[in-house]
Parts: sequence; C-alpha cells; structure tokens
Amino acid sequence: MGFKEQPFTIAMLSIHSSPIGELGKRDTGGMSVYIRELARVLGQQGHRIDIFTRLQDPRGACRLELCRNVRLIQLPVGTHGAMPTLALCPHLREFARRLEQFRVAEGLHYDLIHSHYWLSGQVGRWLRERWRVPHMIMFHTLGALKNMMVKEERESELRVASERDLVQTCQRILVATAREKEHLGRYYGARSEKIRIVPCGVDLDRFHPMDKKQARQRLGFAGDSAIVLFVGRLLPIKGADRLLHAMSCLKDRNGMRLVVVGGDDVQTPASQKLRCLSRELGLQDAVEFAGRVEHEKLPPYYCAADVVVLPSHYESFGLVALEALASGTPVVATAVGAMDSIIRQGESGEIVANGSPLLLAAAIDRFLARRLNGGISAAAIRATVEGFAWSRVASAVAREYAAMVGDIVKGEK
Repeated sequence: MGFKEQPFTIAMLSIHSSPIGELGKRDTGGMSVYIRELARVLGQQGHRIDIFTRLQDPRGACRLELCRNVRLIQLPVGTHGAMPTLALCPHLREFARRLEQFRVAEGLHYDLIHSHYWLSGQVGRWLRERWRVPHMIMFHTLGALKNMMVKEERESELRVASERDLVQTCQRILVATAREKEHLGRYYGARSEKIRIVPCGVDLDRFHPMDKKQARQRLGFAGDSAIVLFVGRLLPIKGADRLLHAMSCLKDRNGMRLVVVGGDDVQTPASQKLRCLSRELGLQDAVEFAGRVEHEKLPPYYCAADVVVLPSHYESFGLVALEALASGTPVVATAVGAMDSIIRQGESGEIVANGSPLLLAAAIDRFLARRLNGGISAAAIRATVEGFAWSRVASAVAREYAAMVGDIVKGEK
C-alpha cells in the first residue's frame, strides 16, 4: 500500500484548549473548531486520531468518543478549571508522562504527532524523541506577530523563544496561508522547504444561505433595519474597538444595528471596556452584545446580517470570514490571514488595507447599500468558497502526513 492510501494513527495535541470547549472563551476559538473538524473528517477517511488535551473539570470523562475513529483523551494535570498558558508550562513534562502511560497501557503505536500551538509543540518534541516518529506542528498564531500588532496584549519571551526553537526541531510546519509562511521565514528563520500550506475549511452543510427574514425571527431581531455583525473573542487583537469607531461614523443611518457575538461573560473587563466605548461614542442604543454563542447556533446570525466585519489586527486565517461567506453574507475585513484569497474584492466583500475606522465605515456603507438594493446574490457569494470544504482540507493534510512519513522512511534506508 502506498503512503497516500495508508491510514494513519495520529496523536493530535491540543493541551491548553479543548476542541469541545466553550467556543468564544479566551482560549477557545478558531483553533478548537479547526482541530475538531479536521479530526472528524480524517476519521471519516479511515485514519484514527487521539486528541490529547488537559482535563479541566474533574467530573468530566477522561476518554470520550467524539465520532468515528476519533477519541478525546483528557489528562489530569495542573489545577482544576482554566489555567493561563504560562501557568501550564511547569506541567508539560507531567502531561507528556501521562500521555506515554496511556499509550503503553493501550498498547498503541502512533505513526505521527500533530501538535497545535506552541505549548503542545513542546510536548510533541519530547514525544517525537521518545517514539522516533515525525512531528508536525501548526502554531495557529505567532507570538512575535502578536507582539508587533497589539502592544497591550504582549506575549512572553518564553513563547517566542519556544516557537523559534520548534521551527528548527519539528519535521513539518503546517500553515493556513502564504502570509503565515512568509512570517515564519522572516521572524523565526524557518526554512521554506519545511513549511506546507493547507487552508482552513468550513462545514458547508452547517453554514449555508437561509432566508434572512426567518433567520432574524429565530433570533428575535425585529424590523428590517441594517445589521452589521462581529463574531469573535473580545480581545484587543480582534479589533472590535475599531468597528465601534467605524459604526460611530455611520450612526446617522436610521435603525442600523451592530450585533457583537463573543466574550466569556458580560462582566469581563474586555466586554465592559467595549460597552463603555459604545456609550462614549453614543452607540449604546445601536449595539447589541449577544455574548458567547455556541458554534452550532451561529448560522442564523450570519444569515440575519447584511454584512460581517472582521476588523482584526492579526489572524492566522480568519475562519469567521469563511463561515460568513459560506452563509452567503459579504465580509468587510482588514488585510489579515487568508482574506486576500477568500474575499473577491468588490464582489463578496472588501479588504481594508490599514484598518482605519473611516475606511471600514466607507466599505460597510458600500456593501449595505448594495445588499439592501438586492444587488448581491447569497448563492453567488457562497459559490466563491465552495472549494474550502473540510473533505478537501483533510485530504490535503493527509497527503502532507504521508509525505512526511515517507521522508522519514527514506531517510532510514
């Protein structure tokens, strides 16, 4: 059997963030969706995946069957509940030890390790040395880039140094965009031949156009006023404050509403800061903070909106934009992540180069005018991203697994 057809047994590591965690909290975002969906489809394709994460709730099961060929293994390390990423560092060796105990007890052999985020990469590197199998890492975001883009949300020197070290020691680095590949080379000295580009995917069955009026009725949005939507964690790097300033430039538009989806709780400092800003800008009656929404409940929000805005300072991909487009809703975004490859400028959305609130406002205004005049087909917008189905993404990742394992075998001969 050739490597392309070979089913793999994969140890997938996501230590600090569970793929079944509450989406929208600080450490549970697009990466968790990516891991869950990638593993689900790889499992459907015949591969076996064990996803290892930290057990946060002592009442939870240590082993869960997520779907066909996919298990979630939760290992009890550290304290109960959420832990800051740096606080997890002293527990990484223990995590690796418990994972190895599980493997031995189950009599398992893993063909490869796929780590997500730098903390998991550290454990993946140790296990790779012990198991003598290839190690692929996907960082999802880079500490050096975050430090450049948002000064008030500094990443530790430990993270940056660890990422730089992992770039040199792993066998493959998976990125979702050519932009992220360029960043790895520029800021971490990553060799181009070690990096592979595979985009993120979207569940086209879950995210699809639906009748706008029905979507609004489901959510309790009354009237026909224009709706602008933001979906994301309420962190400085996501740029929600930029969007509020942009909305202040449009506040004279009768009945316009901004719906903000995301955030742990209405009482968190980040949420309170944005609420305070909305009052300062005189937008308190035009902004609705919907709080955290489960991933499976997001589709009607996308379909109820006239335009989705992604005003981030930095994204490694920008999954929200892909979900919005699959739902048939145009996207106005900053020039981050995969926006230049998934947005058709002037057709399915618009990219605002420098994130200026004035330019964001102008782009929002243009798409609201076109949308309300019936000038954009939801089906046509969706058609632009139908090539991003998870089945294609998973197959591309599996090919990279095969190539990586094949290279190791060749090197041993």
